[in-house]
Amino acid sequence: MAVIVRAGAAPMWWPGVLAAAAGSFVPGLTGRRIGLLAGAALFLVTATVVATVRTGRYARLAETATRAGRGDFLQDRDVTVRAWRRGHRWWLLAAFVAAVGSAVAVPGAGGLLLAGAGAGLWLKAVRIGRRELKDDVLYWVRTDRVERGRPAGAQVEEYRTTGPMAGDAAPGGARRHRR
Repeated sequence: MAVIVRAGAAPMWWPGVLAAAAGSFVPGLTGRRIGLLAGAALFLVTATVVATVRTGRYARLAETATRAGRGDFLQDRDVTVRAWRRGHRWWLLAAFVAAVGSAVAVPGAGGLLLAGAGAGLWLKAVRIGRRELKDDVLYWVRTDRVERGRPAGAQVEEYRTTGPMAGDAAPGGARRHRR
């Protein structure tokens, strides 16, 4: 489940940083200093909001999680990440273009807003990973219940759990390093 949350972090962070860097070269209507300061504030607010939104739903679903059965289909980490990114590629492209285009008015702010959303998703995945470590399980969402990459969407009625060594993802959705 943390893999789905984490799947959007990098495709928002890096284009956001790139758009902010490109925007810092444009003088814009407000000026570079004001634009980058506004962008820094937007970064902090967006990261905080994204990291904390729906955490109550995540916690309730984790508390009522049941052990994964033989009939449950749990998807590979790479397949999950690829599916999320394919399903959101046009949205991500539009967000990048909007972030670069916003530099005309407020230099760097749009890029930092997008980067803040990526940082917030990463922080949320880290929080989920801490809970997985504390509970000594990995949380999963059945693939037939994930609607458009939402691990806590309306169709998700409960999470499934496996042991911490199951699958190819570490707690928090990171890639498991095999030794």
